[in-house]
Amino acid sequence: MEQIYARDTYGKTLIELGKKDTRVVVADADLSGSTRTCLFAREFPERFFNFGIAEQNMMATAAGLASCGKIVFASTFAMFASARALGQVRNTICYNNLNVKIVATHAGITVGEDGSSHQALEDVNFLRAIPNMRIVVPADAPEARDAVIAAYENEGPFYIRLGRSKVTTIEKKKKFVLGKSYILEEGNDLAIIACGFLVNEALLANEILKKKGISATIVNMHTIKPIDAEMLLTLAKKYKKILVCEEHQVTGGLFSAVTEVVARHCPVRVERIGVEDRFGQSGSPAELLEFYGLCANGIAKKTEEFLRQQS
Repeated sequence: MEQIYARDTYGKTLIELGKKDTRVVVADADLSGSTRTCLFAREFPERFFNFGIAEQNMMATAAGLASCGKIVFASTFAMFASARALGQVRNTICYNNLNVKIVATHAGITVGEDGSSHQALEDVNFLRAIPNMRIVVPADAPEARDAVIAAYENEGPFYIRLGRSKVTTIEKKKKFVLGKSYILEEGNDLAIIACGFLVNEALLANEILKKKGISATIVNMHTIKPIDAEMLLTLAKKYKKILVCEEHQVTGGLFSAVTEVVARHCPVRVERIGVEDRFGQSGSPAELLEFYGLCANGIAKKTEEFLRQQS
């Protein structure tokens, strides 16, 4: 299966949108080479704005451009788009429900050697609580393209979370629909829900589990807000146990969104795989995934432990 940088696909999709709609403008905070907004800048220099290392200013200006009828894509690393510019995102963009699409790259621990200062593990938590914000964590590069196009087509604020590393293209994907998850594989023993980079790891874990006589239903829940409550209730009614996997703190992200729905409407056992209330650290993406238990082997091991627990 092919591995592609989702951020490469993002940059190419911006060009595609820029050619069809002159309202599309792009802002970046001195990281256009990394976020790949540089591709748009070369094609449409008059519609590209580099704000330097001034993320708060970028978000405030993006809001101003959107208030004048522009469709704004604002990009930087996920850590800076969320934690550093949170006040402007909340009070200027989301409070006014403006048409700003924040596409943040270098999210999660797979940033790798840059270490904890650049490994955004709390960004979904920060932004999920803000009214009007929609949050998408694509599983691979083609899904990143679909998410960017969906953001373009739907009015209002978006946060699209992309990583730094190449991601495996998932062959079994279904058509992307904002707010709707889908099943990649059907199983009998439990449901495993994942987003982003960990969707492929969950699929690999399922291959390990099958050799041990365990079969899981694997769900790609790419949209975290609005969460697919219909799918969650279907899974909760069918399975006694649900395992949630995310490259994020276990607080405030996908696990929290899932349990909020399940606890209110159809309580079942829900377990989690994520970063357990700690910061990241420097290391290769593969090393860090293994260290934090977010790799296929870690997911398989956690699944076995979970199934052994009394209901």
